[in-house]
Formats: sequence, structure tokens, C-alpha cells
Amino acid sequence: QVQLVESGGGLVQPGSSLRLSCTASGNIFSIYAISWYRQAPGMQREWVAHSIATGVPTYAASVKGRFTISRDNAKNTAYLQMNSLKPEDTAVYYCNAGIRTIGGQENNFWGQGTQVTVSS
Repeated sequence: QVQLVESGGGLVQPGSSLRLSCTASGNIFSIYAISWYRQAPGMQREWVAHSIATGVPTYAASVKGRFTISRDNAKNTAYLQMNSLKPEDTAVYYCNAGIRTIGGQENNFWGQGTQVTVSS
């Protein structure tokens, strides 16, 4: 069994920063990819950022230059540093991880989401 748990969301003012965390636990051998998505009320879930074990992270145009994805492999944790937040960043943020289990299976997992609200 593998679980992903996000944390770090909250209510902040425009221009503020937040750091989201996504921690994987369970039968994990390695995490080969991490993505962050978000879903605003009444909108489809949209991709925000992506990181693979080797390679340069990629970002949606709407967050490039403001958001940074990073990983701590020793802790099986990924982060999304969000700076210069705007009201349009308000959404539930989800992490998605491509995980190779100790048994050798590769599967994709989603976290439960964490709410980010940017409002004055």
C-alpha cells in the first residue's frame, strides 16, 4: 500500500508565499516522477508542475517563475514552493506520484488535496 499526503495549504493574501508538501509512505522503492495539479471551483483539474528523477522540472505558463517544484528523496517528499501568489491561484492542489514499489510494480498515485486560498 502506498499513500500520498499533502499539507501546507491555507489562506494567504495576494503576494504571499506558501510551501506545499507531498509525502509518500508505504511500500516504496523509488519515486520516479512527481507532478502537482490544481482544481479551482467549477473548473477542470489542471497541471501545474512536473519533476522526474533526472531532468529539468517543467511548469505551466501561468506559474512559471513563481512556483518551484523540488524533492527530498530521503524523505519521500516533494514540495511546491509558491511565491507571489495571486487570487487566480486559489484551488485545491493535488500531488501525483509515479512510484515503483519494493515488489517492482509501477503505479500512479494521487494525494487527497490541500486547499490554497489567495484573498485580501
